[in-house]
Amino acid sequence: MRIAIAGAGNVGRSIAQELIGNGHEVMLIERHPRQLCPERVPQARWVLADACELSSLEEADLAGCDVVVAATGDDKANLVVSLLAKTEFAVPRVVSRVNRAENEWLFTEQWGVDVAVSKPRLMAALVEEAVTVGDLVRLMTFRQGEANLVEITLPKDAPYEGQPVRSVPMPRDAALVAILRGKRVLVPTPDDPIEAGDELIFVCTAEVEEQIRAVVLGSA
Repeated sequence: MRIAIAGAGNVGRSIAQELIGNGHEVMLIERHPRQLCPERVPQARWVLADACELSSLEEADLAGCDVVVAATGDDKANLVVSLLAKTEFAVPRVVSRVNRAENEWLFTEQWGVDVAVSKPRLMAALVEEAVTVGDLVRLMTFRQGEANLVEITLPKDAPYEGQPVRSVPMPRDAALVAILRGKRVLVPTPDDPIEAGDELIFVCTAEVEEQIRAVVLGSA
């Protein structure tokens, strides 16, 4: 894919390096000359420009990008970049960084954002995931809240402990997509048993999260 990243700070550069390592073509857009460091990500195309200006994005050929990532440290700038990318250049996928948790409600489809990544929310989820056993933890939200990635660490004496996956009555709009067991990542099959201590990773709609909790843990 051809991916444009607005903001070449530590976050933007780290994203660029990861995407380049996965074989994608990356363009970094940065308005501050002191942040322009092509030697740090030499495989990327570097553009000195203000990503909030329409003319700059036209010159950078944003319309030819498959994905735009708004990764600056300024939420206002990220919203403007997202809106321009979606409305003026019809970029298929816009991902935006949320710096301040209180601004998260703004990062919606109305502002051109397909996926909002909130660092405070993500860090809180990772903390919960690390210490929580016997409860459902929401790790990530997709499609503006239409679907979520959630995790349950199975406690001892859970209703389906030791039983195969096929015996767990999954609600509609929910799928068990992975089992983390120790250092292993298992793609679950109907015959795989679930064991105490397993981290069960589900993709589901928000409406059925409570049903998953009740089924897996045996209580609402």
